[in-house]
Amino acid sequence: MQRRDFLKASALGVAGTMVPGTILSAATPKAAKKTSALAKVNLGFIGLGQQAMYLLNGFISMDDVRVVAGCDVYDIKRDRFVRRVTDYYKGKGEKKVKVDVYEDYNDLLARPDIDAVVIATPDHQHAVIAIAACKAGKDIYLEKPVTLTIYEGQQLVKAVRKYNRILQVGSQQRSSDEFIHAATLAREGELGTIRKIKVYVGRNAVNPDSPAPAPCNLPKEAVPAGLNWDKWLGPLPESVYYHNSFDPIITPEENEKLWGAWRWYKVTGGGLMTDWGAHMFDVAQWAIGKDGSGPVEVIPPGYSYYDHLTYRYDNGIIVSEEPFDGKRQGVQIYGDDGWIKVSRGRFAASDPKFDMKVADTDVPFETKVGHHRKFIDAVLSRNDPNVPVEVGHSSCTVCNLGNIAMELGRPVVWNPIVQKFMHDEEATKLMHYEYRKGYSLDV
Repeated sequence: MQRRDFLKASALGVAGTMVPGTILSAATPKAAKKTSALAKVNLGFIGLGQQAMYLLNGFISMDDVRVVAGCDVYDIKRDRFVRRVTDYYKGKGEKKVKVDVYEDYNDLLARPDIDAVVIATPDHQHAVIAIAACKAGKDIYLEKPVTLTIYEGQQLVKAVRKYNRILQVGSQQRSSDEFIHAATLAREGELGTIRKIKVYVGRNAVNPDSPAPAPCNLPKEAVPAGLNWDKWLGPLPESVYYHNSFDPIITPEENEKLWGAWRWYKVTGGGLMTDWGAHMFDVAQWAIGKDGSGPVEVIPPGYSYYDHLTYRYDNGIIVSEEPFDGKRQGVQIYGDDGWIKVSRGRFAASDPKFDMKVADTDVPFETKVGHHRKFIDAVLSRNDPNVPVEVGHSSCTVCNLGNIAMELGRPVVWNPIVQKFMHDEEATKLMHYEYRKGYSLDV
């Protein structure tokens, strides 16, 4: 076979064997069979923060979707959700609009008329809520990173397949032209043998020297009226205290531009490694055919002669977390026959034959309908979407492996086939944390 034909066949082989439940079997439960016959998908939202508002703008515009309910532990976010959904449907000519809101996600999941849910809570709630949704017979659009810990991801994969659910991960790059073009060039051998990939996930003021989460040194503050802090914590220990930056008050309106700072701190989040890493390391794994797999060794920056966080794969490819295009998050892929670099709204290459024109648009990336559309199509067809749970879990695992290596300050050896650290009890302990009483990952 010619090299290009061999690589194409290899890519198809990986895609065809990675996910055993790509098309749901005849054993699909009654709830799923009911969903496949729907003309309109009734959708509920769990987590009504800023990201959820972007997603709402995309999903609510689809003719075969009806947004019927929302859930959040903060009353001002529930009120905003009702207002926006009501205003949208009334703007379409409806005189009476009914949209329900809940403080407890279990109340939303108990509704038999809801076919699917969008989960956009803080990351530490993803696994618990998504597994509960699987058990309730709901399909799931789950924001990235899919889980806070590696073990949570392992359990979520089991739940999605056990209950025959559709789960789409919010990795929008998989449905964006510039990233599709970049991954296709790499996977089809146009760049020759891939040697190295640079991934940059950015830095922020909380931890300007590293993409890892920072220790939480914020002062404890009084919990505002209307926020159920106990439900916000979910499985986290009660020793995690409230600070307004974790769940910002969204009034006045300019405060809606604030992102919850929980993502930057250890215990509540994974820093930029999981926030942007879940996007950009996902693209890197996609480009080299490692969906559902991962690296075999992770080396932290500053160890020996390594200046950057470095991943080694069993095929010899090296992936490093380092800037390459200023401060812009993205991916640069180096092959024997050229290089390409891609980020949101940008594409560049070493040779014009690799290039593409990226369409200009002022639509926020999170609101673009293409990725959301793939989820709804999957719900209706009962076929897996383009980012199923196994892919989201493997990409999230890469991010968490980097955080673990940086926390330990030494290399870790990972077996992506069995998803275990090799003879490393210290690293294994960091695959999860102890939930507080009342929460579990039972599948």
